[in-house]
Amino acid sequence: MITKRLKYIFILLLCFGAKVTFGQFNPQQPSGTGYPGQQQPNLNRMRDTTTAARPLSDDQMIDTLRKRENKKKDTVVFTAKFIKVTNERLLDDSTQVFPLDTSLTNFENYSVLYQPRSPKIGLGNLGLAERNLLFEPDKTIGFDVGQHFLDAYMLHPQDIQYYRARVPITSLYLVTGGQIEQLFKLFHTQNIKPNWNIGFNYNRIGSQGLYPRQKPDHLSAAIFSWYESKNKRYNILGNAFFNNLKSPENGSLLNESIFSNPSLLSSGEGIRLNNTRDNLRDNGVYIKQFYYLGRIDSLSSNNADAKILPTQRIAYTLFYNVRKYKFLQDDIDNYKIFPDYYFDKAVSRDSLAVLHVQNEFSYSFYLRGKSVNFVKNELKLDLGIKHDYYKYDQYVRDTLTTQGFQLTGLPQIDQKQASTFQDITLKAKLGYRFSDRMGLDADFQQIVLGRDFGNYLYDAKLNVSAGDKIGKIILEAYTQNTSPPLIYTHWVSNHFIWTNNFKNVKTTSASFNYINNKYQFDIKAEYFLINNYVYFDAPSGGNDASPSQLTTPINLLKVSVSKNITLGRWHFDNFIVYQKTDYQNTLRTPELYTYTSLYYGKLLFNVLNTNIGINVRYNTPYIAPSYAVGLGEFYNGPAIKFSSYPIGAIFIKATLKRTNLLLQYDYLNQGLFSNGYYTVNRYPMPSSILKFGVLWHFYN
Repeated sequence: MITKRLKYIFILLLCFGAKVTFGQFNPQQPSGTGYPGQQQPNLNRMRDTTTAARPLSDDQMIDTLRKRENKKKDTVVFTAKFIKVTNERLLDDSTQVFPLDTSLTNFENYSVLYQPRSPKIGLGNLGLAERNLLFEPDKTIGFDVGQHFLDAYMLHPQDIQYYRARVPITSLYLVTGGQIEQLFKLFHTQNIKPNWNIGFNYNRIGSQGLYPRQKPDHLSAAIFSWYESKNKRYNILGNAFFNNLKSPENGSLLNESIFSNPSLLSSGEGIRLNNTRDNLRDNGVYIKQFYYLGRIDSLSSNNADAKILPTQRIAYTLFYNVRKYKFLQDDIDNYKIFPDYYFDKAVSRDSLAVLHVQNEFSYSFYLRGKSVNFVKNELKLDLGIKHDYYKYDQYVRDTLTTQGFQLTGLPQIDQKQASTFQDITLKAKLGYRFSDRMGLDADFQQIVLGRDFGNYLYDAKLNVSAGDKIGKIILEAYTQNTSPPLIYTHWVSNHFIWTNNFKNVKTTSASFNYINNKYQFDIKAEYFLINNYVYFDAPSGGNDASPSQLTTPINLLKVSVSKNITLGRWHFDNFIVYQKTDYQNTLRTPELYTYTSLYYGKLLFNVLNTNIGINVRYNTPYIAPSYAVGLGEFYNGPAIKFSSYPIGAIFIKATLKRTNLLLQYDYLNQGLFSNGYYTVNRYPMPSSILKFGVLWHFYN
C-alpha cells in the first residue's frame, strides 16, 4: 500500500512540473522559428536589458570555431591504416610510404633463429652464438672485424623503420616459454608535427635455456626521427642505436650422449665452463639528409602519402659507431676447452674496441618524361664518394708483465695491437627503365685509396615483367673482391694468436629468379664461384681452431623454390633449398633444406580471425661445425655427422581487434624419431616447449 501511494504522489508531482515547464514557452511565437525546448527572445525590445555583443574578428572567429570543433566527440576509430611506414632503402630513389602490416603472416616464426628462408644453427638457445645454416654470402667490401656470432640479435640503422603517424601508436610484444625462453619488444612512435615523426624501439632477450649457463641478457634499443619539409624537398633521417649483449659460455655439456637417456634432460647437467661469458657493445649515431633540386613529380597530387619522384637529389650521410668485444674468463680449463693459453691460465680479459666514422656524399640525376604514371625511357644516375675512418685497439690481461703488479697489485691489461687507417670509396649506380615492365640496374663500388685499396663490388640486375598472370624474371650477376676480416689475419688474445698474409677473397655469382605472385610461385637458381675462401679449421680434428685459406676455387649451386597453395580456408606453404658444392667438407652446409606450413584459417565468433596449423622444418645430415669459445667462431672440427629428422611445431594464432595472439608447442615430435638433436658439435638443441605470444597495438 505504501508503494502504491508513493507512485501516485510521484505522478502528481510530474503533472505540476509539466505545467511549470510548458509555462516557459510563448504561445504567440511563430512556428518554425525555434526547436522544442529552445528559449525564444522576448518580443518586448524595450524591456531587453542585455548588452549587445561586439562583432568578432577573423582570428577570434577561427578560435571560436576551433574550440567548438574540439568540444565535439571524436567518432573516428583509429586503426593501422592511419600509420604509414618506410625505411632508408625505400627512400633511396624517391619518397614512398606503405601501410603498416598488422597481419598474422609469419607471426609464429618470431625467432631470428628459425626464419623460414634464413634458418640458423646455434648453441641451443635464443640469444646464444649463431650462424647461417644455408650459404648466404655478405655483399660488402672494406674493413671487417669478422666476429658476427651475435649479429642476429642486434639493432642497426638499416633495421630502423620510419613512420608517418596520424595518431600515436604503441606496440607491446611478448613471447614466453616460461623461464626457458623470453622475448620482449616495446615500440612507440608519433608525429609531433604533420611532417615530423619521432619514436623508439626497446628489445630484450632474457631466455634462461634448458641447460646450465644458457641465459643471455641482451638489450637492443634505438631512438629515431624523420623530418620532411612542407614543400617535400628536404628530408632528414636520424637514429641513435644501443646494443649491449651479454652471452654466457658453458663450453658444452659433459655428457655428449645426453639424448640416449631422456631423464637427463634437465638444468642439472654438468658443463665444462662455469664462469665464462662474452659481452658485446655496439652503439652509434646515424644521420642521413637529402634535398630534391629542380622539378619534383608525384604519382598522385591528391594523396598526402603519394610517391614523390625527384629529378635531382643531393644527399649526405654521417655514421658514428663504437663497437667493443669482450671475452671474460674466470675458469680453470679442466676440460681442455681452449687449445692453449699465452698470458694467463685461469683468467682472460680479452677485448677489442673499434671506432668507425663514415661520411658519404652523393648526387642523383633522373631523366624522365612529363607523365610519371606511365614511365618509359627513364634514366637514373647516382654518383657518390664515401670516406671511412677506422681505429681499433686490442687488449689482453697479461700476468707476465710486472708494471701492473707494482702499481696496483693486479695483472696489467696490455695493448697488444692497434691501428688507425682510412678508406675512400667511389660509388656509382645506373638505372634505366625501358618501360614500367622492364628495367636495368647497375651498382659499382670501388675502394680507390686506403688500407683496403682494390676492394670492389660490381653488380648488375635486369627486371622483366610480363604481367600478373605470366610473372616476372630477375637476372642478376655480381663480382666481388674483399679483404679478409681482421680475425683471420691479425689476432692476439689469451688463447689465440696468429698473423697471416691472406689474399683477397673473390666471389663471382650469377642468378635467375622467376616470380609469379598470382600463383604464389617463386624459383631462384644461383651459382657461386669463390676464390681464396677463408674459414676456421682444426686440422687435427680437435679444438685448435685457426684460420685457413683454400687455394683452389669452390663451386656452389643453390636452387630455392617456394610454392604456396590455397584451397578455400586451407593454406599449404612450402620452401625448399637445394645446395651442392664440390668442397662439402670445407663449406659445411646441408644439401637439402625444407620448410612446410599447413594451416586452416577461419573467423571465429565473428571477431576472432584464427589460423590453426603445423610447421615442419628439415635438413639432410651434414658434417656439423664446432664452436670455438673465446673466439666466437664456428670452425671445421671433428668430422661428425649427426642424424637429422623433421622438427615440427603446432600453433594457434589469432587476431582480436588490435591484438595478435599466439599459442605454440615447439618440437612436438620429440621422442617420435629421436629424443633430441644437434646443429653444432656437442651443443644440444632445446627440447619441446609450450610458448605463448602476444602483440598488442595501442592507437591514442
